[in-house]
Amino acid sequence: MTTFASSDGIRLAYEELGDGEPLLFVQGLGYDRQGFGPLPQILADDFRVILFDNRGVGDSDAPEGPYSVTQLANDAAAVLDAAGVDSAHVLGVSLGGFIAQELALAHRERVRKLVLVSTAPGSVPPSIPMPQRGVEAFTRYQSMEREAGLRLMVENSLGDHGVRERPELVEEIYRYRLARAPTLAAWQAQAYAGATFDAYERVPEITAPTLVIHADADVVVDFRNAELLAERIPSARLEAVPGRGHLVMWQEAEMLEPIVREFLRS
Repeated sequence: MTTFASSDGIRLAYEELGDGEPLLFVQGLGYDRQGFGPLPQILADDFRVILFDNRGVGDSDAPEGPYSVTQLANDAAAVLDAAGVDSAHVLGVSLGGFIAQELALAHRERVRKLVLVSTAPGSVPPSIPMPQRGVEAFTRYQSMEREAGLRLMVENSLGDHGVRERPELVEEIYRYRLARAPTLAAWQAQAYAGATFDAYERVPEITAPTLVIHADADVVVDFRNAELLAERIPSARLEAVPGRGHLVMWQEAEMLEPIVREFLRS
């Protein structure tokens, strides 16, 4: 059932699955709460999974941008407030990983354990920039016809293995994107938040136990950023996934599930 939280006058849609310790999923650029693949449903067997739409996507309001990661992290905290949750495990993907880091820094009492997937300490040096192949896709997307642009972004994010070996997954995610993709203006408002985020100097202040998950064939967020996060966040642990792309959660949910579950329960 969809419920709404309020953050600075903005309505944010969220829903809950399962029971147990709360686990907040935070989504990446242009994706909403339906775009995580099967992992939330699997983990709902043991956790109270909270899924929400960032401002700009899904059933949440889409105010005029640009947005900031600080705003988006405050939105996430507002969702926890609305759900009556003082603190939760937090899993952030891509831009959602930026939001999760900011939540762990600015609202550290709200974050029990932190899982960072396909993300970076920011988008400016000394974080590693987006690979050229990703830059080209993101640039082309903004001037392409909608359907072709969305297919390009899906294929780019899945990577060569996904396109070659999982054509049915390409079509599944493409259908989802056709049905749920935001307007270009909202996408750009979120993209600005990601492009201006820099937590490189601050991530050593994260106190929550942290698991970093990243695929080494990611052409959206360079894998070396995962190594930076694991080096700079105290006691962080890195799980590398060979040969997969940015949407590793869609590609390898069954492989990631026991890794995430064991980390959150330990």
